[in-house]
Amino acid sequence: MSESHPEPADGITADVVRHLAGLSRIALSDDEIGKLTGELGAILENVAKVNEVATPDVPATSHPIPLTNVYRPDVPGETLTLEQALAGAPEHDGSRFKVSAILGEEQ
Repeated sequence: MSESHPEPADGITADVVRHLAGLSRIALSDDEIGKLTGELGAILENVAKVNEVATPDVPATSHPIPLTNVYRPDVPGETLTLEQALAGAPEHDGSRFKVSAILGEEQ
């Protein structure tokens, strides 16, 4: 037994929006349904326009401008000495930062 699904005759209808909202478990007011009916209809119209020009000779793209990563040379620079690194630490043991435990006994 198949469930009937509202089919739009000429695009998105209020019944289609209600059906989609039900499938998504989203409660919509009549005002929201009216607004979404127009918005979803406009989206479908725009997708149809894109499909008209998206022919096999037009390559698919994920971005309109070619992107490349910009890398800088991996050259080591000045680093802190152990004493400099530990100078601002509230607690240390001379070679490492000391931090108090953050987990309670129940963990």
